[in-house]
Amino acid sequence: MCGIAGFIGYQNLHRDSIPSVLQHMGDAIHHRGPDDTGWWCDNQAQVGLVHQRLSILDLSSAGHQPMVSDSSRFVIVFNGEIYNHLELRLELDSLASGKSTAWRGHSDTETLLAGIDAWGLEATLRRTVGMFALALWDKNERSLYLARDRMGEKPLYFGWQQGVFLFGSELKALKAHPAFKAEIDRGAIALQMRHNYIPAPYSIYSGINKLQPGYCVKVTSSEKCRQSEPWPYWSFQKAVEYGRFNPFTGNEIEAVNELDTLLRSAVAQQMIADVSLGAFLSGGVDSSTIVALMQSQSSRPVKTFTVGFNEASYNEAVHAKAVAEYLGTEHTELYVTPQQTLDVIPRLPALYDEPFSDSSQVPTFLVSEMTRRHVTVSLSGDAGDELFGGYNRYVKTQRWWESICRIPPPLRRLTGRCLKILPSCTWDQFGENIARITGNNKRWHNLGNLVSKLADVLAVSNNSGLYRHFVTHWPDPASIVINGVEPPTQVTQPQLHLNNILEQMMALDSLSYLPDDILCKVDRAAMGVSLETRVPMLDHRVVEFAWRLPLDMKIRDGQGKWILREVLYKYVPRELIERPKMGFSVPIDSWLRGPLRDWAESLLNEARLRQEGYFDPAPIRQKWAEHLSGRRNWQYHLWDVLMFQAWLEGIR
Repeated sequence: MCGIAGFIGYQNLHRDSIPSVLQHMGDAIHHRGPDDTGWWCDNQAQVGLVHQRLSILDLSSAGHQPMVSDSSRFVIVFNGEIYNHLELRLELDSLASGKSTAWRGHSDTETLLAGIDAWGLEATLRRTVGMFALALWDKNERSLYLARDRMGEKPLYFGWQQGVFLFGSELKALKAHPAFKAEIDRGAIALQMRHNYIPAPYSIYSGINKLQPGYCVKVTSSEKCRQSEPWPYWSFQKAVEYGRFNPFTGNEIEAVNELDTLLRSAVAQQMIADVSLGAFLSGGVDSSTIVALMQSQSSRPVKTFTVGFNEASYNEAVHAKAVAEYLGTEHTELYVTPQQTLDVIPRLPALYDEPFSDSSQVPTFLVSEMTRRHVTVSLSGDAGDELFGGYNRYVKTQRWWESICRIPPPLRRLTGRCLKILPSCTWDQFGENIARITGNNKRWHNLGNLVSKLADVLAVSNNSGLYRHFVTHWPDPASIVINGVEPPTQVTQPQLHLNNILEQMMALDSLSYLPDDILCKVDRAAMGVSLETRVPMLDHRVVEFAWRLPLDMKIRDGQGKWILREVLYKYVPRELIERPKMGFSVPIDSWLRGPLRDWAESLLNEARLRQEGYFDPAPIRQKWAEHLSGRRNWQYHLWDVLMFQAWLEGIR
């Protein structure tokens, strides 16, 4: 796990200053690789590469980057891990006329370069099992290739600034180049207001994109540099389509055993490291499965880590401890105080590099920080929800959709328009009157908000539209972001059209929410403290198998992850796991009314919002007032705005 950066085009830079520029770009992401640094440049081709190393495999100088291939044709900077690189070495050895390759060390970077020498870039990437972002310079072609892993575990930004092509693991590296112009993209702000993250291929800055998972892009250095359109070497959409047309034909027992075998193999490969290793453990299905598979293949207790909260409704630490005791892991837990969690918030804008407002970023950073005190690598249970139908909203949305589809579309739309004739405040008053009569305030609380949501749902025309509604925070971001026109995304223009709404939601989550929210959140939090995270469920063989399974092996009797639970129950008693799903979150709603109130008020000040010119203050101030009064809980909407405001304040 490391950090990479570089550029093509010197423009007004003198060649003597290139080492200094590369050093600055590397220093900006030093936290991603504090163990070693290196740079390489070709003044004639006007290309420079820099690497920050977090040493995981081959701690010697033989793993130093940038690394040049044996043929001297290729130079690479590589961030990530190739878990099957030892198998690839055996295959490469077999090509050398029966003679073993003269390996310099045992790093996966060297294996990757040898594969590229032998098979070419795309063929090598298709052979790999791993997570990565890389930049490869081809001296013969005078071309730079960028590539990202299949599911988007590792980040990679790229784009043009004043005639210079820049790339890097984080925006910090690009911003350290003299050519970088920090022009904020208002369309990206609108996307953040809707989703709480900025989905690929967009970033907060105009002209800078995220490379999408499973994609490559090529830039040719010549008198005028040319960039290709990104293209996929592996396609999640094709994996889904293949799985739907080639379903698993075995019985349930065979399916459970096959998933068990695949996950055991993925976990075993990802436990290989030359440094200390552990795992996050929340006590839920996903992390417990990974830890159980680790412990079953380890001769010593696995190190596991959990953060706990004193607020019972937010605390999973007691469940994690029970699982850890049963499995016999070496368990460490940290109960954090409200002040500790609040102290993290000022660090978030710099940590995430662009506006990002998933509030579980706070506990994710805390568990990463605590884990890094003990190990350098941690395995994670992420992706179980997206692959095996674990989110509560899946079942909820299916019920809504089945009910809605009974109503003819014209009548649905008419009903929705009629419901919006009365303003929300009138519906709220109506709800309060009913609550007084019935004595049931909980049922009729926030009636205006519920009616508004129902009206929006009735207006949708297909299952993708319903999905977009349920993952939306601000339903009309253009109404609050000045000149904030939303660009198209994989949610608004999906390439996959699955008839079953549950499968459609799982696919869209895997394409956008998983890489751009969940994996981004974990990568920035962990790498911010120089901790490598690995996600066994994102082994592409597991992903492809999951999409061959029938839906009833994932969601059964209103509960998700049936098959994953069956795997887990081979190792852990059912009673330790079966309980309502609990999100990994913090009480932002009450904090905004309490200890964060002054901080939020400063950022949401009406005069400040007007002067900065990004938001219309009126709807934001209205929600702020309603939230403070306790009449409404607008924590998600307000946190979106606050995280942008805090980020904006941090870049000044």
